[in-house]
Amino acid sequence: MDTLATKTSVKVVGSNGQISLGKEFAGRQVLVEQKEPGVWLVRTALVVPENELWLHQPEAQEDLRRALDWAKGNPPKESDPDATLKSMANVGRTKGKKRSARSEQ
Repeated sequence: MDTLATKTSVKVVGSNGQISLGKEFAGRQVLVEQKEPGVWLVRTALVVPENELWLHQPEAQEDLRRALDWAKGNPPKESDPDATLKSMANVGRTKGKKRSARSEQ
C-alpha cells in the first residue's frame, strides 16, 4: 500500500509578505486556502477562464472531436478568392427571383 510522505520545511515570510515554494513551482498557479488563522493549504491548480469553460463541456468536446476528424479527412483545396466572393454574391441575388420559364419545365 502506497502512503503519502509528508515533506515539511521551514520558510521565512519576507518583509513583503511572500514565501518561496521553490523553482519547481515557478510560474504555476496555486490555490491558497486559509483553514484557520496561521494555517494555510497551498495546492497547485489549473484555472480555466469563464469564457473558455464551455470548451470543457462534453457536448463541446464531442463537437470539436467531430470537427477535427472532418478536417483530417477534408484537407484544404486551392481556390480563387475572387471567384468565391463572386459566387457568394450571386447566391444573394438569386434569392427571391422568379424562376424562368425554362426552369419551370
